[in-house]
Amino acid sequence: NQSLSLQFDPSGRYLIVPTIIGVKVIEWSTNKCRKVIAKGDASTFRFLGGCMCLGEAKIDKQMHLARSAGVGTVSSVKGKDAEKKSDALYVTMAFNKRRFYVFSHFDPIINAENTEDDKNQQEAAINRDILNEPPDAEDLLLNNMDGKNAEETKLGKEAILRTTMGDIHIRLFPEETPRTVENFCGHARSSYYDNVIFHRVIKGFMIQTGDPLGDGTGGESIWGGEFEDEFVRDLRHDRPFTVSMANAGPGTNGSQFFITTVPTPWLDNKHTVFGRVTRGMDVCAAIENVKVDELDKPSNDISIVSVDIL
Repeated sequence: NQSLSLQFDPSGRYLIVPTIIGVKVIEWSTNKCRKVIAKGDASTFRFLGGCMCLGEAKIDKQMHLARSAGVGTVSSVKGKDAEKKSDALYVTMAFNKRRFYVFSHFDPIINAENTEDDKNQQEAAINRDILNEPPDAEDLLLNNMDGKNAEETKLGKEAILRTTMGDIHIRLFPEETPRTVENFCGHARSSYYDNVIFHRVIKGFMIQTGDPLGDGTGGESIWGGEFEDEFVRDLRHDRPFTVSMANAGPGTNGSQFFITTVPTPWLDNKHTVFGRVTRGMDVCAAIENVKVDELDKPSNDISIVSVDIL
């Protein structure tokens, strides 16, 4: 139920009214606000109403006298209890939230602020909130609780292929081809491409790598298996040093990719372009000109030492 509700406290003296500035406790006989509950959270949540749970324990006077064997009086017990502040609780719900919220006289954040210890204040803020239901997608994103750290989920904008013949700097296109860049960055960060060779080199065409088997038949995506193409009108094979996914047909992208050394327009809408070489063109040209066998594999292995994602 997402409706707003008003209620009296158990004593009947106070009216509890949820408002945009918090939950007001109004003494109805004088029409004065005596307290505002959840004032510090009102900017984030719209509280709907709830239940007041009294904190005073009920004492059976006769039973207390019998157990104390006449030593002390009930009035003395009352005196001790009077010194202790009531620990009444107010339990409420909030609009469009699946949680319930519990408020008491004890505020761990205010108490931590009084200590003037930044560490204690941070710990109090973290420990105060407890997720009592499976967090939704928004919670996971805001609290970074999706099982991956920020480095793992970040899509890189630039990559550096550190090869045995030199470094190749690549500008990536994460906004245009997010799945392809995520796959590439995931493999790079997990060291999947480390020590993988350039298994196919064709002069006047391209240099190809990314196959852990080193023969052009292996490799898979970070999700396992293959994934779909991402063709973008403005990303074409219209210039040399274009970075594109190798495949065996539509929707068969895995881990292999190639770098063209000339314009290759016949590959448009067949292979996903996800990057351009910005530095290290001379390294690409050097790899392109190495001696190869009849299968276009370099006679001497040229490999990726590592890949840095920036």
